[in-house]
Amino acid sequence: MTFKDKIAIIGAGCTQFGENFNLSYGDMVFDAAKEAFEDAGIEGKDIDAAWLGTAFPDAGVYKGRSGMDLAEPLGMFDIPITRVSNYCATGGDAFRNGCNSLLSGESNLVLALGAEKLRDRTPQDSIVRMMVDTGHPIYQKGFTAAGTFAVVGTRYIHVYGDITEQLAKISVKNHYHGSLNPKAHFQKPITMEYALKSPMVAYPVNLMGSCPTTDGAAAVILTRAEDAKKYTDNYVLLKGYSLSISTGWDLPFYDPDYDFLGYRATQVASQKAYKQAGIEDPYKELDLAEVHDCFNVVEFITYEDLGLCEKGKASELVDNEVTTLGGEMPVNVSGGLLSCGHPVGATGVRMLYELTKQLQGEADKRQVENAKLGLAHNIGGPGAVASITILGAK
Repeated sequence: MTFKDKIAIIGAGCTQFGENFNLSYGDMVFDAAKEAFEDAGIEGKDIDAAWLGTAFPDAGVYKGRSGMDLAEPLGMFDIPITRVSNYCATGGDAFRNGCNSLLSGESNLVLALGAEKLRDRTPQDSIVRMMVDTGHPIYQKGFTAAGTFAVVGTRYIHVYGDITEQLAKISVKNHYHGSLNPKAHFQKPITMEYALKSPMVAYPVNLMGSCPTTDGAAAVILTRAEDAKKYTDNYVLLKGYSLSISTGWDLPFYDPDYDFLGYRATQVASQKAYKQAGIEDPYKELDLAEVHDCFNVVEFITYEDLGLCEKGKASELVDNEVTTLGGEMPVNVSGGLLSCGHPVGATGVRMLYELTKQLQGEADKRQVENAKLGLAHNIGGPGAVASITILGAK
């Protein structure tokens, strides 16, 4: 099945990302949905199905366990609402489910919303602690997100040479982009010296190469493309989508054939999405991308996994400022996860919000000139699950 030109985003909304201590989980759901409704020119009563993406409802506020946590703040009852969880691809998977409902004919107008509130908790209640307590009795012990992705960085350095400066340049780039985004968690540029000297977390990933713990919510309104003009003339079209779970907890780390130089899930999902969208050369055909920079090394590796350059050539993209706003292939002009933060269930939908605004020409200071085709990428777990969404201007 292909999604190409069959689904339209007619409205998008996003809260301020940050330490939203003054907002409850329900407040953020309401604010993101309200902006999306207003953008689409509809009301909540017009929605006939919804998907709520929350990855970790037990990490602090115990919200997002079911569709009830979307229905209640919006007063949106008597329709099917499904809670979705798929690690960092949660938001993208909520979007996928909404698309499938539309194409099946079950629904006509749907809401996909991601929300996560991660700041209302003590360090002892962190996601890392929760995963150690409740995860696999062997594989989860000593497991941290930074350490998981850092091993690919160390292997890359062993094979291709030092990338310390390139990783710092990605941090500087994304914090600069974040300074242009009023909804980002961090909105201040940083210097190369600051990026290079920040404390090490898991070599080669340091503090400025790591995303913050963040609260936030984002929403998109979807309908079939043939019906989009009933609501607005300013919509964007889905060109391609793929979600791949390519490993488990023990893999790829115990796979003797794994080279630790990329992520199969991203590679598989991107190729399937490209095929749907009719993309043969992503570097030349895409105008921008929002990729999963939970750590700067992940963005670096993703350049190669997405086929934006050949293996071993990602440093050239960074050094030539190809991925900076104004470059040939801008990446994370929102500021990415490094600046926006990573409220896990919301991140994928926040990326769709960003692409929608870019393709509508409404991204203000961070607008990519003549943006017509954009990609959103999420990767989660131990690099096991990846979501790729390709959107295009109508």
